[in-house]
Amino acid sequence: MSTTSTINDWIAIQPQDDVIIALRDYVKGERIDLPDGHSFTLQDDVPKGHKIAVHDLAQGADVMKYGFSIGIAQEAIAQGSWIHSHNLKTGLHGLLEYEYQPGQPMTIDMPPEHLRTFDGYLRPNGEAGIRNEIWIVNTVGCINKVCEALARMGQSQFGRRVDGVFHFPHPFGCSQLGDDLKYTQQLLASLVEHPNAGGVLVIGLGCENNQVDQFRECIAPEYREKVRFLKAQETEDELEEGLRLMEELVEIAEQEKRQPLPLSKLKIGLKCGGSDGLSGITANPLVGAVADLLVAAGGTAILTEVPEMFGAETILMNRAADEHVFNDLVDLVNGFKQYFVNHGQNIYENPSPGNKAGGITTLEEKSLGCTQKGGRSSVVDVLRYGKRVTKTGLNIVEAPGNDLVSVTALSAAGAHIVLFTTGRGTPFGGPVPTVKIATQSDLANRKKHWIDFNAGQLLEGQTMEQVKEQLFSQIIDIASGRAQTLSEQHGFREIAIFKDGVIL
Repeated sequence: MSTTSTINDWIAIQPQDDVIIALRDYVKGERIDLPDGHSFTLQDDVPKGHKIAVHDLAQGADVMKYGFSIGIAQEAIAQGSWIHSHNLKTGLHGLLEYEYQPGQPMTIDMPPEHLRTFDGYLRPNGEAGIRNEIWIVNTVGCINKVCEALARMGQSQFGRRVDGVFHFPHPFGCSQLGDDLKYTQQLLASLVEHPNAGGVLVIGLGCENNQVDQFRECIAPEYREKVRFLKAQETEDELEEGLRLMEELVEIAEQEKRQPLPLSKLKIGLKCGGSDGLSGITANPLVGAVADLLVAAGGTAILTEVPEMFGAETILMNRAADEHVFNDLVDLVNGFKQYFVNHGQNIYENPSPGNKAGGITTLEEKSLGCTQKGGRSSVVDVLRYGKRVTKTGLNIVEAPGNDLVSVTALSAAGAHIVLFTTGRGTPFGGPVPTVKIATQSDLANRKKHWIDFNAGQLLEGQTMEQVKEQLFSQIIDIASGRAQTLSEQHGFREIAIFKDGVIL
């Protein structure tokens, strides 16, 4: 889907498409010359990133982009017209049944030889970390400010001995019950187990439903050596005791040093946020190509945002490694659709206002661009919300499209780094290094304090091979501690927990 041909100020993605994409703002009356010798005059003003009809389309016709239908023409559309929400609607409706139709496995390239290792921390259980940080995880939101104060004090006292001391506030754990509590515990426990943390201080208040002793049992035994527990109500001075426990953790973390490790130990999360009409043309295909490089080298890529697979889910389903994985993916997709139904919401009420302003009209258009982040690899496993990856290769994890929630879920699943593509921009950073990848140079140049990498180079003469190697090299530098993301430099670290817990 990512093959493109650029002609000056517009781009055609596939020969069979009904649209081209504007690479600048167009004015009504301008002429566009097509490679086949035909030309037409624009019937409307067309903003950058938006779609232009290359021929007449009948009312009710499927409109093709990426070689697939992105919706139905609501009215007859003349050649040269702007195609957007006023004349295009989604073709998706209701729940679907799926049939396993596996495609042929695709050959994917290995990364260049000089980019096949990174310098990481080899943990005692054989996992790798790319940071050696101390994390503070609270069982309940009532003590967010205590943990925040401890993180500041810990950074001041121990920051030179480790890669930093960080706290991730959240509002939950107090009055939660049943599955709602269970899945909050699962998410937090998976963060505690993350190998980027050389040590973790778990702090509870003492009267909350998410009791420290109960939460301790959610953490796998092999990770507990790097964890210390504190109950604030049972301690005379929780700040003094917290610093004492933190020093124990720092002493453990200091024993580990960076060493060359194979790419098979590296895990990257794949996420897009604030997409625009160029997301599926530049940044998302680029990230997919990078994910394929890592998978080819034995590493792991993790894809999420299940509602933003609707309309393109069969592309992933037909890449399932076997029928069991296919059935798990079907259950995941239909479970999320049922979630919308249970809440009385339109299953296909997407994209967001920002997406629409950037040129995306329907959910299937957004999904066809979004799923390209998964590259061409086989899907080897499907994970429930809060669970950690156990298989190398391309995994899919259950989470919604919300940026903070999905990046947190990717981190909890084990991603060392999250590649975050955006056409609109965002400053936030997750609990792991979050690499912001702009879809276009305008955004990259305007928001230099947000954007880590510019995929807009793909529209300015750089080839996919060239840009792919640039980004992969930058990822290796970040994984090896030779570089930090901008969100890391600014100290932007956040988590968000999906309040409804797991869908299925």
